Amino acid sequence: MPKLPLYNQSGETVGEVNLADSVFAVETNQQVIYDVVKAQRASMRQGTAKAKNRSEVSGGGRKPYRQKGTGHARQGTINAPQYTGGGVVFGPSPRDYSYKVNKKIRRLALKIVLSDKIREENLLVIDEFKLESHKTKGIVEILQNLKQDEKVMIIVEDANDTLDIASRNLPNVTTVRAEHISVFDVMNAKSVVATQAAVKMIEEALN
Repeated sequence: MPKLPLYNQSGETVGEVNLADSVFAVETNQQVIYDVVKAQRASMRQGTAKAKNRSEVSGGGRKPYRQKGTGHARQGTINAPQYTGGGVVFGPSPRDYSYKVNKKIRRLALKIVLSDKIREENLLVIDEFKLESHKTKGIVEILQNLKQDEKVMIIVEDANDTLDIASRNLPNVTTVRAEHISVFDVMNAKSVVATQAAVKMIEEALN
């Protein structure tokens, strides 16, 4: 059973947290992670690329010239793809790139990346995030106390408007609720700082 020190906002150790083996001590599996991250990245694509085909291009309601006697190939409309400004053959059209990954695989991938963070010693547990104001200075001081100066993902148990506003000006800090964490977000952060209550929520959801 993994054990992590429990910190307060001043960076002091105030206790110890026992983590569930079934969530935070899972053997790594690169294929599972790849499948889930690929699906998440695909679902992020807008899929709004669009090119007009010959039926959608404006104009071209008449033949450009008569059928015979010109010495040129016969043409029916200037909307044909061989004309400049004509339609595009097999051009892109809006589509949804997302696809389904089994829930069991998604849960396993999340367990793996969280376990990897512990193995890398990049997961910290804090008793709570309690800021007196919305000023960014408050969250900066807490992260400095925890010696976190790289890309950080903060996981909290409930919506925390004060924390969200204080951290949104920091490009290397992401704040997310425990129920909304994703494999991609965890991997994209150098380290993860989670509240004790958020850790319990994650264990209950993934067990």
